This record gives sequence, C-alpha cells and structure tokens, in this order.
Amino acid sequence: MKNRRSFSHLALFAKLHAALTAERSRGRDDRGQTTAEYALVLLGAAGIAVLLVGWATKSGAIGALFDAVLDGVVGRVK
Repeated sequence: MKNRRSFSHLALFAKLHAALTAERSRGRDDRGQTTAEYALVLLGAAGIAVLLVGWATKSGAIGALFDAVLDGVVGRVK
C-alpha cells in the first residue's frame, strides 16, 4: 500500500511540475528576439556607413586618405 501511495504522489508531483513549467514558459516566448535585435543593429551600422561614405565622398576625404597612405608607403620604401 505504501508503494502505491508514493507512486501516486510521484505522479501527482510530475503532473504539477509539468503544468507549472508549461504555464511559466508560455508567457515568456521570445524566440526570434535576438535575430530582430541583430537585424536592427545591422541596419543602424549600414545607415552610419552610408552617411560616412557620403560625407567622405563629398569632402574629398577619401582622396586625401589615399594620398596620405601612398605618401607614407613611398616614404618608407625610399
């Protein structure tokens, strides 16, 4: 009789645990949130890159940068 009662308690505990776990996880389903955050970060970085390239192209900074790099390389080679 004691064995049967402890099995009954174990089954009740297992059912209660499963129900509470399912209820707790039901309200916290945030699958895909990391992907969405990653996509927003990528969009922000792409926007900043576009603005930076646009500014550098209009101001002639890219040409000046290449000139400085090439002058530095040529200066070290001589």
